[in-house]
Amino acid sequence: MTAMKYLPLNPEIFVKNRERFQKQMKPASIAIFTSNDEVPSNGDALYPFKQNSDLFWLSGIIQEDSMVILFPDNPDDKYREILVLVRPNELKEKWDGKRLRVKEAQDISGIKTIIWLDTAETLLQQWIHSADTIYLDSNENDRKGSFVRTRDYRFIDEMKSKYPLHQYERAAKLLKELRSIKTSLEVEVLQKAIDITDVTFRRLLRFIKPGVMEYEIEAEIFHSFLSQRATGPAYSSIIASGDRARTLHYISNNQECKDGELILMDFGAEYGGYCADLTRTIPVNGKFTRRQKTVYNACLHLHNYAKSLLKPGITLADYTDKVGEEATVLFQKIGLLKKSDIKNENPDNRAYRKYLYHGISHHLGIDVHDLGTRTTPIQAGMVLTVEPGIYIEEEQIGIRIENNVWITRNGNKDLMKNIPITVEEIEALMKK
Repeated sequence: MTAMKYLPLNPEIFVKNRERFQKQMKPASIAIFTSNDEVPSNGDALYPFKQNSDLFWLSGIIQEDSMVILFPDNPDDKYREILVLVRPNELKEKWDGKRLRVKEAQDISGIKTIIWLDTAETLLQQWIHSADTIYLDSNENDRKGSFVRTRDYRFIDEMKSKYPLHQYERAAKLLKELRSIKTSLEVEVLQKAIDITDVTFRRLLRFIKPGVMEYEIEAEIFHSFLSQRATGPAYSSIIASGDRARTLHYISNNQECKDGELILMDFGAEYGGYCADLTRTIPVNGKFTRRQKTVYNACLHLHNYAKSLLKPGITLADYTDKVGEEATVLFQKIGLLKKSDIKNENPDNRAYRKYLYHGISHHLGIDVHDLGTRTTPIQAGMVLTVEPGIYIEEEQIGIRIENNVWITRNGNKDLMKNIPITVEEIEALMKK
């Protein structure tokens, strides 16, 4: 079991999420969600347990061997929402720690009916016989590489072989829509993860100086996160000084940060199951050179321009094209592109892509790359990153600036607006 470091969340988060899902279900249907596997590493050790994001979104439960069952049309109203837990075992608890009791699970999830896993099969059979349609979950994240057949897919196989004549529906299709639109209660938790990340960044501005090792900075991040009740980092922190900043997913973090270099840091806390995602690029010695300042301010301009475009109605494709147009003008101004480069560019691989070779935004939430559309228009309630970068091989420089924004009816709210971002703010805080 993964013990929570964070303070108890408002169970209304999960009550509301279940209501939203159940509104989308067909009549006479049942939905079943299973927890993730405990995954062995080497010997008798396990990787740290990570809950299935959909099950967490519906219940807030992070214990292994759990299930959420939703059957809104169950004739017995006691069994319309069920949480299945593993029965506490005194001997096992001596080794692995305490498992959730009924009252604790009710307080976390807001689900009143809790049953034990060893009794679930008989009850589930009765409920399924009363239903016409079964919603089953699959991890349909577009970025996923499926190397292992996970528990949700094995459960699908098992159900289809036991109940071949039912209609089956993909819960993931509904969840992609629902999870991409955050309630204000969810954003409160996300804001807490962001505030922890803010405190940590300010701490780094006082800590970083020439000669520090990238891993020492990573250690400061970890220490600051845990001391503020975060579960830990939301993803592997990127601490890339000098030319290493041009490697987008650089996580070796084992080199010295030298005088005169910039350092790109991409990190975020996970709190209450929700992920922050911040990137800042700062001078190791506390002072930007004239050229570093020019390129940094160009990146900041691009960041602010991109942010101004993010509002309901625009698609990520159109948004990326517009940011590309602005980058093309900007990269000419700072001497990266010539008119001839633009005139002769390949429309499928535009000239600016030499210096900005990744997407500008992704959905953010329970997963760092959260569920959400890339093709249909953006809607109010979505949370997106804004993260343009400028990477110049000839100058051995990489700059990225990333904030997290919540889309509102007529624009967006920058959830990271309090985190230092300008050259002047960064230099002043590093001087202290």
